[in-house]
Amino acid sequence: MMKHIRVIRKVLWVLGITLVVLGFLGNHFAISQTASTAAPTPAAAMAMTAPAADAITVTAPAATNVNGDPNGGNTGSVNDITAAKAGSPTLTEIATQVGKNKIGINFVWVLLTGYLVMFMQAGFALVETGFTRAKNAAHTMAMNMVIYGLGVAGFYLIGYGLMFGGLGALGTLGGNASLSHEISVTLGGKTMGLIGWSGFCLGGHAYDVGVLALFLFQVVFMDAAATIPTGALAERWKFVPFCIWGLFVSGIMYPIYGNWVWGGGWLSQLGANFGLGHGVVDFAGSSVVHAVGGIASIAGVMVLGARIGKFRKDGTPVAIPGHNLPMALLGVFILAFGWFGFNPGSTLAGVDLRIAVVAVNTMLASCAGMLAAMILIWKRTGKPDPGMTGNGALAGLVAITAPCAFVSPLGAIAIGIVSGILVVYAAWFVEWKLKLDDPVGAIAVHGANGLWGLISVGLFADGTYGAGLNGVASPVRGLFYGDAGQFVVQLIGAAVCFAFVFSMSWTFFKIMEKTVGMRVSPEAELLGIDVPEVGALAYPRDDMLGFPDVRPMKNIAAREKASA
Repeated sequence: MMKHIRVIRKVLWVLGITLVVLGFLGNHFAISQTASTAAPTPAAAMAMTAPAADAITVTAPAATNVNGDPNGGNTGSVNDITAAKAGSPTLTEIATQVGKNKIGINFVWVLLTGYLVMFMQAGFALVETGFTRAKNAAHTMAMNMVIYGLGVAGFYLIGYGLMFGGLGALGTLGGNASLSHEISVTLGGKTMGLIGWSGFCLGGHAYDVGVLALFLFQVVFMDAAATIPTGALAERWKFVPFCIWGLFVSGIMYPIYGNWVWGGGWLSQLGANFGLGHGVVDFAGSSVVHAVGGIASIAGVMVLGARIGKFRKDGTPVAIPGHNLPMALLGVFILAFGWFGFNPGSTLAGVDLRIAVVAVNTMLASCAGMLAAMILIWKRTGKPDPGMTGNGALAGLVAITAPCAFVSPLGAIAIGIVSGILVVYAAWFVEWKLKLDDPVGAIAVHGANGLWGLISVGLFADGTYGAGLNGVASPVRGLFYGDAGQFVVQLIGAAVCFAFVFSMSWTFFKIMEKTVGMRVSPEAELLGIDVPEVGALAYPRDDMLGFPDVRPMKNIAAREKASA
């Protein structure tokens, strides 16, 4: 046996040495050949004659380089420009190619950042599942998975058309204006958009590459808003009303408010129509995405009620720890990573160099929120609670989402510090004063800080970006930089967001309560709702063979049906 091993070793040594020698000789031969017949430089390859009218004559490379191009200097030439006469494009054909390249860069940027935002769904799933108990983990994870499919369905069928059906030309994505029908009212000679009315099911004129690219980017934003209540209502929410919620929020509620801010609706036009700054400005969704999800969570928790055992008879809250803190914190990191798609991607243009400012502001605010929350909770409790520290990072991300393109790095840090403090006190207020049971802190993270982020635009916007936004020629400035009107309109936007979303959500949840029912039975809640609601255990015992015994669950289901 040892003899065979020695023989194999020798063979491998010989093969290795042979490959090294062959590689050296091949590389030496290629270098020698390149030196003797050097490929033309890009400048020489593209020597141009003087243009005649609209045409220019371009000399194509004289010979094809067969020696490889290790540094890329000779890869790509005039031959790669689409032209009627290959290798001799006209000035118009060159300009067209430049324009296509610019739009192509924007397409790639929007799609890639959309993929990052889609991956944030995994972050939400891990945060919410980690912060809840093991007996409900499969149910919580299932909601975070299924909301993706429900959200895409609702947004495709109805929501996208309501939200962006009147948007007009997509300047950074090719200029297609097929989304051009906005239902509006006229007040005092001013047009006030209410909802879009085109682009449903991506059919007709909406079957366009730019329209579809925007759909992909926006549908994953919508899904972030839709999934926020799955954390706040976790561990006692029936799966059927949850599914109906997914269609309602993606098809109706989220698109309507989204149209008012992002789709050319009336809130965005308060600047052009009434001189209030640039109208409501929310660059990437502090209000449109996060406050919508957080405020809906308030209504849902009010209707659903607290988990069994959360509050003592005197109203004192009882801590119910989640089952997997590392899982939750991993989710925080995934969300933070995805936010680099969420915020910079909202430029909708890879050629907009402001993306660097947006990305750095996103990072700074997140870290400032994390450290502020950690220091505050450390001072209050004597320990740097990791869960609250993670929520501080998310609070900073939520808050910077609206102002990220309009503020300086120092402004981003200030916004983040406030968010870290706010999330601690908001969580305390929600639990101790409002007596609302939010297992993951979604109301404090997304609701309170979503509104704070929207308002902060009206304070910290420094006038270095946003010229032309919402039909206003000047850049966006907040109160600290001379525009009190922007601050006022941001307050209006926050008030409208809360009033509209809360009323719509509360009405929806009350209807669900009176029809299909919102809450699981006490027996199921105490035992764990994984099997009663989704028919699977997240963590079956190692000694469990086959499917778990669901007979007790069937008895519970029978009693629920009989009492309905």
